[in-house]
Amino acid sequence: MASEAEILDELRRLRARVPQLTGALAAGVDGLVLAQDTPGVEPERVAALTVTALGVAVRMADATGQGEFRELIVRGVYGYVATYAAGRGAVLTVLAQDRVNVGRLLLEGRRAGARIGELVDAEAAARAEAEEQAGAAPAEAPTKTTTARTRTARAPRTTATTNARTTTES
Repeated sequence: MASEAEILDELRRLRARVPQLTGALAAGVDGLVLAQDTPGVEPERVAALTVTALGVAVRMADATGQGEFRELIVRGVYGYVATYAAGRGAVLTVLAQDRVNVGRLLLEGRRAGARIGELVDAEAAARAEAEEQAGAAPAEAPTKTTTARTRTARAPRTTATTNARTTTES
């Protein structure tokens, strides 16, 4: 994965841009912590919960036709937990105080998630290219071919009602 130092620098810059953040963590979609700045919080536990929530959020977005997962916001009594997509291989989770400017949280979280995603995806691409140049075969080739799932846009639900007139004679 991308350099822990580079990701940690991005987490610290995010916390500097949004002072009400109480923690930030980048994790792989496998639940492993890539980098964290979460004082007072167990990062491995947060990463595991993040991946669990991510699975539910991805399925929810898919089931409702909303497209690819982008972000998940949870508001508790004492603050917010926000999770953002960070490229294909990572997620960013931030913890914020209840008094945070939510618009600023969303904007800066999206930016940091995009930057972390670039770092992680570039590292994965470089690793794949190095393996290809070395002539290394994939660890295990799939034995069964599968077709990619595609989703067509859903039309909004409409209920057709007929304007039926009834007449009564008195």
